[in-house]
Amino acid sequence: MQAVSKVGNWMSKWFTLLVILWAAVNYFLPQASLWIAPNTSYLLGIILFGMGLTLSKEDFARILKRPVPVILGTVAHYVIMPFIAFLLCQIFHLTGATAVGVILVGSCPSGTSSSVMAYLAKGDVALDVSIEALSTLLAPIMLPFLLQFYAGRYVAIPTTSLFLSTLKIVVIPIVLGVVVHSLFSKQAAKVNLVLPLISQIAILAIIGAVFAANHDDLFTAQTALVIPVVMLHNLSGYAPGYVFGHLIRLHQPQRKAITFEVGMQDSSLGATLAMKYFVPAAAIPSTIFSIWHNISGSVLSSWWRQHTTEEVHKTVNAPVANNN
Repeated sequence: MQAVSKVGNWMSKWFTLLVILWAAVNYFLPQASLWIAPNTSYLLGIILFGMGLTLSKEDFARILKRPVPVILGTVAHYVIMPFIAFLLCQIFHLTGATAVGVILVGSCPSGTSSSVMAYLAKGDVALDVSIEALSTLLAPIMLPFLLQFYAGRYVAIPTTSLFLSTLKIVVIPIVLGVVVHSLFSKQAAKVNLVLPLISQIAILAIIGAVFAANHDDLFTAQTALVIPVVMLHNLSGYAPGYVFGHLIRLHQPQRKAITFEVGMQDSSLGATLAMKYFVPAAAIPSTIFSIWHNISGSVLSSWWRQHTTEEVHKTVNAPVANNN
């Protein structure tokens, strides 16, 4: 078990590079993952079941004890990112599957990577996990509503099917994970050691499947525009997320958590739903987002961690005033 945990830690360290390399492999050798494409929902279910295994009664009790930051952070996520996605589609004149894909990833709940980034940035991880859990549980309602509101002008949105699918893919695995954790907490603690590795392999498989399914369309004139749009979408989410945390008078660690929760999306869910309900090209924005937000999040968390360390160092070594 410890050996598997070490492999998981190694993959966490190099995950962004592994994602880029695996995406390249599947672009040139699509046969490697093409068979996975019809089964991405099962892989996402495994990831979210693992998320449920990490949650305990204390996590939900924390939401009840401090509901305001959690609720406001969730509201900020579902207001800011879908609106920015829609705005970018208007600015860059995106239409059809490309526009739907951008709005879809913008309407997803916050990504699981955000809690890792909040931890590395010395942010409030408890708040981050609480917002992540609440936004994910609300996804079956919010995702179809936001897609219909923002993307209904581009294609017909199967709202009922999306609701039922998101409920089945997202909520049920999380609830099952929480139940298993509650009934078998000791065993779950051991399994949690290998969960990062399992989740990372599942995410890599989903990314590989999307690249394999779209290898003929990834570098067309239409899809090439997705790259700067996705980068702007992610970066444009960080700034208002941080400002929002400042406006509601949260402390710096909480502002960091809100920043990552607003700017980072569950792109695996976006890719899975795009493959299931729209054309494969609609999954491209989610896949690019998955690669890019790990890069931008790592850079931001590293800068914040260094900045926090320097502040602490200055405070500790500051001269003490002599009042004698």
